Amino acid sequence: MAVFLYRMGRTAFRRRWYVALLWVVLLGALGFASTQAASPPEDTGSMPGIESQRAYDLLQKRFPGASQSPNQATARIVFVAPSGEKLTSSTNRAVIEKLVGEAAESSQVQAAVDPFRAGTVNKAASTAYATVTYKAASKDLTDATKNNLQKAVDEARHAGLTVDVGGPVLADDAAAGGSGELIGIVIAAIVLLVTFGSLAAAGLPLLTAVLGVGISTVSIMALGSTLGLSTTSSSLASMLGLAVGIDYALFVVSRYREERGHGYSPQEAAGRAVGTAGSAVVFAGLTVVIALAGLSVVGVPTLTKMGLSAAGAVVVAVLIALTLVPALLGILPNAVLPRRIRKGRDTGARTGDNAGTRWARFVRRRPVPVLLASVIGLGIVALPVLDLQLGMPGDESKSTATTERRAYDELADGFGPGFNGPFTVVVDAKGAKYPKSAATSVAKTISATKGVVSVTAPVFNPAGNTAIFTATASTAPTDEKTKDLVRAIRAERPEATAESGATFLVSGTTAINIDVADKMQSALVPYLAVVVGLAFLLLLVIFRSVLVPLKAAFGFLLSVLSALGAVVAVFQWGWLADLIGLQQTGPVMSTMPIMMVGIVFGLAMDYEVFLVSRMREAYTHGERPAEAIVTGFRHSSRVVVAAALIMIAVFSGFVGAGLALIKMIGFSLAVAVLFDALVVRMALVPAVMALLGERAWWLPARLARWLPRVDIEGESLSRTPAAEAEPAPVAEAAHR
Repeated sequence: MAVFLYRMGRTAFRRRWYVALLWVVLLGALGFASTQAASPPEDTGSMPGIESQRAYDLLQKRFPGASQSPNQATARIVFVAPSGEKLTSSTNRAVIEKLVGEAAESSQVQAAVDPFRAGTVNKAASTAYATVTYKAASKDLTDATKNNLQKAVDEARHAGLTVDVGGPVLADDAAAGGSGELIGIVIAAIVLLVTFGSLAAAGLPLLTAVLGVGISTVSIMALGSTLGLSTTSSSLASMLGLAVGIDYALFVVSRYREERGHGYSPQEAAGRAVGTAGSAVVFAGLTVVIALAGLSVVGVPTLTKMGLSAAGAVVVAVLIALTLVPALLGILPNAVLPRRIRKGRDTGARTGDNAGTRWARFVRRRPVPVLLASVIGLGIVALPVLDLQLGMPGDESKSTATTERRAYDELADGFGPGFNGPFTVVVDAKGAKYPKSAATSVAKTISATKGVVSVTAPVFNPAGNTAIFTATASTAPTDEKTKDLVRAIRAERPEATAESGATFLVSGTTAINIDVADKMQSALVPYLAVVVGLAFLLLLVIFRSVLVPLKAAFGFLLSVLSALGAVVAVFQWGWLADLIGLQQTGPVMSTMPIMMVGIVFGLAMDYEVFLVSRMREAYTHGERPAEAIVTGFRHSSRVVVAAALIMIAVFSGFVGAGLALIKMIGFSLAVAVLFDALVVRMALVPAVMALLGERAWWLPARLARWLPRVDIEGESLSRTPAAEAEPAPVAEAAHR
């Protein structure tokens, strides 16, 4: 492996212009293909294996054309009368009817009915709502359509009514990170500049990472219609592609500078950098691909496609690090070097103490206190994970400054907390002798369930064998009591079926969110087991050790659990919520923990492979285990910390977003990288390695004969003949 990659790096260096041109042409060709390809399909959000999805599928089959498309935009206009007045007064009624009439004037409106005809006025006549249904998705609505609705709303407000609009039609599409994201990228650039002391060395990882993300994105767009990839498939691919792209290029460039410091010529240094750091890049990339491909075990098509798309982005990042990075080093062989070497003031590589070696020696002298402090500290932070509640936060999680949040609160005040998330009950009476009486019996059974405040009359399909009705809970959609109520209603199904001969399924937005949360929670442990198990086998091959992979897996679990604990403390309990501008606490987004595991696992294994492979390299070259720890930190700790700080800065940029969901993703990733890189890899890893000593590299003899040798340390490079393999004087090499 090392020799093959060494030759690849030298070839890319020598044929640098051809390699660079090839990647640019590839980007252009894929970009052109993406413009010619059919539009990717909309993400349907299908979730096989859950009851609410089965209910939706049955509804589509038995009520053809009756249900609204999931991508069809709707606006719920909420009216609240002034204090002491009623909406049914002639003046207020005229204002409402005028607003609904004006809102319906747009050509994109399919239907709009005022609340007096629809019967959507509460008993006190203080609150009412009208639903406007559009022919297109929210993103396809024209500015004229939105402005028409906004103008009608403003006129009603001027007449004295409180009017707010729920739904995405007038929602502010907050930027993912806004200025915070830009600040994060600027901080990343500063970290690279401080780490390398060279603009070229700082810019090269950013340039290659952006190029890789561009290639991955246009590839997904080009293949979207063919492979069924929705527009959401590129989100995880872009985020992770950027993260690992910077990391992989950073490690290759760092190793190139180190080899140049040892006196090797530019071409030889590039070959050795790819042969050593590139080997680590390949196996680190494999661990990431395992984590992302493992999303398929969850059984959610959207997550599977996102994972495989992101895995493709990681493969592109690896290929760029192995080919384009050495090619660019060939174009700028000296510009990436520190000023001291470029000006010939250094006579060799610096092998003295740095902050990494001093820290490693400190940990080596006190491994037990450092280990206990790391484990206990992360364990305490992880404790809130015991109260983890998964869900899909909606308008209730938005700022009270938004019209969607105000509409949500007004409906809850006027119609009850459960009004914003009613259950849709689908009664399958195909096997019942008397379908109508069977549906009525089911409705009475559910109506009598404690926690249900109202049930509508069943509505049958034309065939008369299926009915639907809605049930409203007394508690809010995200309340834990609502989850218990859904389970209680479903538990009544056997008895109801025995009495009426009809069965029923519970669906609706609230039930879907509950089912998705349960599915994600039950899939989290199997997903972790598959990912960590496969990664253990891969790390076993890389390090030829049993205990090192175990330590890596244990550290990763600690960092993930502590990050989830921090998310629960902030987003569920409200700790430090004001500090990050969080308006409302609530459940953790259902898919966030699994997505976080996939992303953080990739970055964690990057740091593990790059740090421990340098220890392994020193050990295989004859150093004692204790000294190998120090050597590994001397060469890798600074770069690993820089890579982690870059990711923390980039992810922290998303914490400044206006949407709670974006805040949650950015916060969780930033905190997870912080814990994993700066606590687990920088403290727990050297402490465990120091305690294990020689045993860290123990491998049973029988297993040693069976495992393949991959030579990630580049030991075989010392036996590889090359014309430029002899070290050249540093000053001479720097001026070639």
